[in-house]
Amino acid sequence: MVENNELSTEELINISLRPARASSRRRRADTAIEIIKDAVAKYTKSEPGMIWMDNQVNEFIWKHGREHIPTKVSLKIIKLEDGTTEVILP
Repeated sequence: MVENNELSTEELINISLRPARASSRRRRADTAIEIIKDAVAKYTKSEPGMIWMDNQVNEFIWKHGREHIPTKVSLKIIKLEDGTTEVILP
């Protein structure tokens, strides 16, 4: 998590998960996580390997199971000075 001595920038963004509905029913939650990582990487101009997602985000996506995902999600993105990006619920 973020410590006080590290410089960071924080942003709130909304991500639509509608494209995940086009994938097969058994892969919707997995596709939604990939969509979130790709959107955050594009927004923050960082590599997908440097993105850390909080466990609460994963639980929010999987709350109703693999097949019934939410249509959109609001996320708080914290970009640290060392290049890593944290994704948490606001």
